[in-house]
Amino acid sequence: MSVRVRFAPSPTGPLHIGGVRTALFNYLFAKKHKGTFVLRIEDTDQNRYVAGAEDYIKESLDWCRIPFDEGPGKDGGFGPYRQSERKEKYHAFAKALLDSGNAYYAFDTAEALNQHRKDHEAKGKTFIYNWHNRLKLDNSLVHPADEVEKRIAAGEDYVIRFKSPQDEKLHLQDEIRGDIYIDTNILDDKVLFKSDGMPTYHLANIVDDHLMEITHVIRGEEWLPSLALHVLLYRAFGWDAPKFAHLPLILKPVGKGKLSKRDGDKLGFPVFPLQWQDPKTNEISSGYKEDGYLPEAVVNMLAFLGWNPGTEQEIFSLEELVQAFDLKKVNKAGAKFDPEKTKWFQQHYLQKASNESVSTSFMTLLREKGVDASPQYVSKVVDLIKERATFVADLWDLGSFFFEAPQEFDAKASKKGWKEDTSTIMTQVKEVIANVSTFTTEEVQQAVKGWIVANELGFGKVMQPLRLSLVGAMQGPDVFEIAATIGQEETIKRLEKAIAIL
Repeated sequence: MSVRVRFAPSPTGPLHIGGVRTALFNYLFAKKHKGTFVLRIEDTDQNRYVAGAEDYIKESLDWCRIPFDEGPGKDGGFGPYRQSERKEKYHAFAKALLDSGNAYYAFDTAEALNQHRKDHEAKGKTFIYNWHNRLKLDNSLVHPADEVEKRIAAGEDYVIRFKSPQDEKLHLQDEIRGDIYIDTNILDDKVLFKSDGMPTYHLANIVDDHLMEITHVIRGEEWLPSLALHVLLYRAFGWDAPKFAHLPLILKPVGKGKLSKRDGDKLGFPVFPLQWQDPKTNEISSGYKEDGYLPEAVVNMLAFLGWNPGTEQEIFSLEELVQAFDLKKVNKAGAKFDPEKTKWFQQHYLQKASNESVSTSFMTLLREKGVDASPQYVSKVVDLIKERATFVADLWDLGSFFFEAPQEFDAKASKKGWKEDTSTIMTQVKEVIANVSTFTTEEVQQAVKGWIVANELGFGKVMQPLRLSLVGAMQGPDVFEIAATIGQEETIKRLEKAIAIL
């Protein structure tokens, strides 16, 4: 049987990077085994549905270059792929569980159940609806069938609960965590179906995975407590269960607790792939894309949150990740999120990107600042300063002097580098530069350095004020590269301005 995996988010808001990591691992596993990556939208809880969330999920996967093979808009013969459009399928399966004795109707009101909880708490106990008390509660296990039918026909609210087994040691297997044993006496009889005609996550999830022929369920650790119920449901239906793999949590940078949006807000990093504007509050949450991260950097970072190839290699293209990925190399322990490591990946991929692609992004920023420059010129500037940048936005701080003359000069550098005789020296350097016939980096360097040697001056006495004149501070790449890039006329203008001011 060919591998089929699914990513099944709920459209209740923006996609957390923990969800993106789950999608990524599913994608890598599917591609490694030449299988199919399915997107299923689990929107059975219509009360929590948020407009725009489904589109956000799709856009996030596309931006990360991990698009789904099947899903809404890409029918592979197993649709529809939104659970709200599949609801007519679930009732028959709930009925099958009732008929086989693996489920039952329960009429207990919320008030009655709340009272039971309070009574148990008063006695220092925890209320669990299962084998030890279900024959004392309001359900079809204790009422005659005709009475149950009358109550349902009369429109009385009910739920359908799974009848969890008693006195059994259930053996579960997880591809990451190995063998797990559960005492079924501690399991509660979960609600599978509500009287509003909608299934709960547990029933819909199992039915859909079966009907969509999912072979491997790769999901977050938070679903591990549901594994026993899901395996029992497969058994109750008489179906073969898929293989399960529960991914470790992504932890806060401090290492304790699950990474949250609050952590990102507090420490200044995104926890969502794309920017998100809450349709109710209009609150805007930052995204990796809008903060200037490259998708390759985000994917590489996410891959290492819980997975390790077992080698020293850290930089992986998506294709390399597909080849190297193995569920057996996914850790059980939580993975601590490191914002600085994310920047490290980002810097690597920015350096690896072509000057043309970086220039295209940088030109957008330049236009916003009212700077008009040719693509060729911007590409040349990018080539000179890119290695010092982590984000495209850094390029302006690193190289604004390529586009506009300095309006002021760094006070500390001026005091240190501009002496009483500096104006005289710079006036002479200006004449040397004006007489360079072919204004290339090499020609300017040869002319200026030759003049310094001929006049027996210290290089620092000339080079520091020259840089200060062109840049306004003691920063930037090779000063002769700067001069050759901005051109002869602009170099002379800046020298004249520095002499006049300093």
